[in-house]
Amino acid sequence: MKLHQLSVFVENRPGHLRAPCQALADAGVNLRTLSLAETEHYGILRLIIQDWQRAKAVLEAAGFVVHLVEVVALEVPDHPGGLADVLRVIENAKINVEYMYAFTEKRDDKAVLVFRFNDPDAALQALEHSSVNVLDNIDF
Repeated sequence: MKLHQLSVFVENRPGHLRAPCQALADAGVNLRTLSLAETEHYGILRLIIQDWQRAKAVLEAAGFVVHLVEVVALEVPDHPGGLADVLRVIENAKINVEYMYAFTEKRDDKAVLVFRFNDPDAALQALEHSSVNVLDNIDF
């Protein structure tokens, strides 16, 4: 199953990262996980939030540019080679990983990673025939 990720564009200057986080906090929206990528002039704050529709509305009302992206959350065995095994499935299906980041919590003995694929539907199809567990929600 694909998850919805919000990508929020923020200036790469002191205080500009806090603003979207504060807007969500003021609205009572809890973050499940996040990632921040930067360039010289701006950053992309990537957010996974249970109620993404509400979060998107809050951020847009606060004046932020928000882009909705579909990502896939996978359980990855938390041992040496676990990620390499998952990436082999993706590589064999000729799917590109555009970026990925980890959740801050684990499920049993597995890490949880969020992947942005160039073709999420093809990735899901390839993963369906593997031992990789695709998560259908982020409520754990």
